[in-house]
Amino acid sequence: MPPLSPAVHANFWNYPPPAMATPTYTISDLAKEFDLTTRAMRFYEDMGLLQPERTGPGGRNRIYSSRDRTRLKLTLRAKRLGLSLTEAREIIDMYDSPRDTGPQLRKFLAVLAQHRKQLEEQMADLQANLDEVRVHEKEARALLARAEKSRQAA
Repeated sequence: MPPLSPAVHANFWNYPPPAMATPTYTISDLAKEFDLTTRAMRFYEDMGLLQPERTGPGGRNRIYSSRDRTRLKLTLRAKRLGLSLTEAREIIDMYDSPRDTGPQLRKFLAVLAQHRKQLEEQMADLQANLDEVRVHEKEARALLARAEKSRQAA
């Protein structure tokens, strides 16, 4: 039997391989990474979006998992899209359910369609306001030009 190479020999004695440690995060780690306050992080926890493990005296220390980090990332993305935290939680919670993604995607599409419609209405309102401002600017310029012409004639 040929001798084992150093790499194989080292792996042989470490079998089974040591379990990969899953990364964990403190409240400060995640707050800094996502540019949030620790108060915001605690609020997201109160809303049921994050579920850190509690350690230390009286459970005062929060330990966040990779799952919590992902949920926080999705929460912030949902906020940027204009979703309420309740809507975000409903959609994110659906991803913790069974493997059928159909219901999650249908819910997500419905919420997105509702927000798109709301944004389009707001955009139409803004466009109408801008058009009105342009009309008033044009009228004010014309009045100013007449007033200056009258003053110069006098």
